[in-house]
Amino acid sequence: MQTTLKSDVHFQGVGLHTGKPARIVVSPASFDTSIMFNRTDVADGEIPARWDHVAQTPLNTRLQNTSGVTLSTIEHLMAALAGCGIHNAWINVDGPEVPILDGSSAEFVRGFIGTGIAVLDKPLQAIEIVREIAVNDGNAMARLLPASTLQMDFEIDFDDAAIGYQSKTLNLSNGTFVRELCDSRTFCRQSDVDIMRAQGLAQGGSYLNAVVVAGDEVLSPGGLRHKDEAVRHKMLDALGDLATAGAPILGRYTGVRAGHALTNQLLRALFAQPDAWRWVTCDAKSAAQLPGAGVNNADLAKVA
Repeated sequence: MQTTLKSDVHFQGVGLHTGKPARIVVSPASFDTSIMFNRTDVADGEIPARWDHVAQTPLNTRLQNTSGVTLSTIEHLMAALAGCGIHNAWINVDGPEVPILDGSSAEFVRGFIGTGIAVLDKPLQAIEIVREIAVNDGNAMARLLPASTLQMDFEIDFDDAAIGYQSKTLNLSNGTFVRELCDSRTFCRQSDVDIMRAQGLAQGGSYLNAVVVAGDEVLSPGGLRHKDEAVRHKMLDALGDLATAGAPILGRYTGVRAGHALTNQLLRALFAQPDAWRWVTCDAKSAAQLPGAGVNNADLAKVA
């Protein structure tokens, strides 16, 4: 069955790139709403959280509606919704960017699990991958393959020794996202921060909401939450970007040096090939293996 939240959940913080304060309210929504954003600070602010409303950008996932209204950095919130198994929500935001919070999805997850998830009286449909779809950009690649559950492989390779080469494979069924990925923070090199700030970006970034590295040194206080926190965060981002498909995906995602733009290109390639996927109605067995099925406080306690 489809799900939504039991009641409103409030969050506030600053935008990573704008540095501006932002407040959001994630509210229950009726079945078949999917995930809808609404910028309350502008007219015509409604934007579906859908792949065909994503404006290409390398630094975050930005939505844009037909009136030209944009909303940036939705990926951590989208990952939390998908990872907690929330299929329908209405999200009011009072600015141009979702707040970065601590740079991960953990605070969103805590809010959703604390509020509770309501089951709606409407069957859930999922997108089943039936043949391989892949996209490439230089040495970066993103691919979807058939699988009975949502599975993910990811690998990254950075010159900085504090990150280096990392790879990870996960079956994202049940509470895996909450236990393994949700507290992994966005990361960057100090040199990249300097460049972004010179370009007017990353104005809200700090050592408190990102893992910042320089060579073999982690500059953020407290160091890493996981020795492979960087690749875990890339998987978190990928889940958030895949959630813009508009329904859970049953398939295996592989990312090699992939980012937001490439994952969106992958979804565009998928939906341009109708024979590569099909709608399936989830029965009890398949629904029980979706990313957020059965998530509870015990899962959250592992990252609290």
